[in-house]
Amino acid sequence: MNLSPQFPQPKSDVVSLYQRWRFALKPASWPKLFVPAFLGQAIGATHRGGLDLVPALAGMALTFFMLVFIVLLNDVVDADVDAIKRRRFPQTSPKTIPDGILPATSVWLVGAVAGVIALAFAWYCEGWLNRPHTLAATSLSLTLFSAYSLWPVRLNYRGGGELLEMVGTGFALPWLHAYLQGGLGVESLAWLPRPWAVLVGMMALGLASAIASGLSDETSDREGGKRTFVTMFGNPMARRVTEALLVVGVIAWIGAAIASPHVPLLAVLVPGGIVLWHRRTMLALSTSAVTNAFEPQKRYKEALHKAIWSGAQWLAMLLLGLKVFFG
Repeated sequence: MNLSPQFPQPKSDVVSLYQRWRFALKPASWPKLFVPAFLGQAIGATHRGGLDLVPALAGMALTFFMLVFIVLLNDVVDADVDAIKRRRFPQTSPKTIPDGILPATSVWLVGAVAGVIALAFAWYCEGWLNRPHTLAATSLSLTLFSAYSLWPVRLNYRGGGELLEMVGTGFALPWLHAYLQGGLGVESLAWLPRPWAVLVGMMALGLASAIASGLSDETSDREGGKRTFVTMFGNPMARRVTEALLVVGVIAWIGAAIASPHVPLLAVLVPGGIVLWHRRTMLALSTSAVTNAFEPQKRYKEALHKAIWSGAQWLAMLLLGLKVFFG
């Protein structure tokens, strides 16, 4: 983590302080955490038989602080690689630190403080919500996300970062929210909510998102020494695997409905259909989303995110709605 002043200082006359921090926090990417969180809350509510707004709101606040920690510290760690991309491809979107939007020290400090707040709030929730394992579960989730790019693990630089993201967004974060919402009387971290089997499919979708996120950074990541799926196996293979994983996720959802009496078939068929519908758009865009074709890659990933986020939201709403109205 290099905090030396190697990048230009932010130009306060360009944009306001609010705009700079809003840019750094990347609100367009927030569904990557908030959608799994919403699904987890729905799973927990299905387990307990109803939605309690207090743990739902507490969970969303906790997720926000975790998100700030992850987004900002990743920017600090990836500053050198981001600078490579800006030098090679100046037409691409600005980067928080290389473009001097915010100084590295400020980004690092706010991210670290957000992580401390997340842990402190998780500890408070243990007594407030009667969820005795909240701090341990939150610490585990932050450890998974930290190991993605932070020292000493840095799997996104050594290979395997996508697998960490798969576990973090596909299982750990939804599980934490399911626990907050439906974990009354839980005695062990091994607790699983009744509709937990849908998380297998969510992990497949999370892996698809993680792999595709490296498409637009292939050249700079390779030059910067990062070992991502894309840099190791190439753009065509990354797109094929991403598209295949959407099908795997839908099949896993259907398998969960067949294997578990707590997962209604209707609750997975509709979201599965939505995922496959948006996948058709991805396939139409796939051949143009080649290396360094940034605009086609952007449209390709937008279709992917619509598939995952829309599918997961419908899954959450149907799980909860069918439980509330039909028992």
